[in-house]
Amino acid sequence: MGAVTDTETTGPTGNDSTALREIQAPLKQQYRDDPDSAVVTLSADGELGSGVSCKVTTGQALAEAGLHPATGGDGAQLCSGDMLLEALVACAGVTLRAVATSLEMEVDGSLRAEGDLDFRGTLGVAKDAPVGFREIRLTFDIDARSGSGKAPEDKVATLIKLTERYCVVLQTIKGSATTSVAVTTPS
Repeated sequence: MGAVTDTETTGPTGNDSTALREIQAPLKQQYRDDPDSAVVTLSADGELGSGVSCKVTTGQALAEAGLHPATGGDGAQLCSGDMLLEALVACAGVTLRAVATSLEMEVDGSLRAEGDLDFRGTLGVAKDAPVGFREIRLTFDIDARSGSGKAPEDKVATLIKLTERYCVVLQTIKGSATTSVAVTTPS
């Protein structure tokens, strides 16, 4: 067996559109030939922690979520609402980089997600107050370059349009995925 390159173990690095295409081409063909193989079930696991908390296992670490200070928490644990916004930023950032790579653009900058919550809803104080985010705003603060200079506005618009279209977390939030709840108890 030959030496394994970084691209083979972690995917393309930097802005290498050729490497990204080479990695994705067989996957795209597989999904065209066998659409069922494109359906992958992702999961998240948690264990109830002490007090009002839940320990969520991530691929890299253990994250402990608790109550937001606006609902009585002390701020020592992560708020699941913050985690949702962080997931949105992470997904949008990775998607932006992948799209920029495909468009042969260099992009630097930052992303920010903000969401407005009315905690009267989650605390049951007002029945007319929604439980959950009323509004979520995703902002890109980027410097996009194409070729030897600043990317034209239409190319930046395409970058953002495609990022929005292919960002899994954003599309899930916007589309409100069908969701079910089940309970299992020991016999």
